[in-house]
Amino acid sequence: MSLTSAATLATLDRTGPRRITDLAVVEGVTQPAMTALVRVMEESGLVERRGDASDKRVTLVCLTEAGASYVRTRHQAGVHAFERLIGELTGDEVEALVAALPALKHLADLESQDREGPKR
Repeated sequence: MSLTSAATLATLDRTGPRRITDLAVVEGVTQPAMTALVRVMEESGLVERRGDASDKRVTLVCLTEAGASYVRTRHQAGVHAFERLIGELTGDEVEALVAALPALKHLADLESQDREGPKR
């Protein structure tokens, strides 16, 4: 799976259903590229398109259960990888990481706000 596909699934998991145009902006690709990507993920059973109850002209891209499961599995694999790596650090290095956590969380929050843009 491409990084853009994985990032798109993660965005949908974090923010809920989105328009293709919104996903394209968030992921930094063109609308035609996102449309093609969504089509492939739809054929793979990872996403589905649904109408928007508040605006019948709009189609939203939504995670399927298979897509949500994929995101959870990737997230858990990343957690396990970091646990293993952190286990190899010295006590001083672990303390330095713990001290840096507030700043790292703030960076992640800022990046998330930039990527997600306005919610619909």
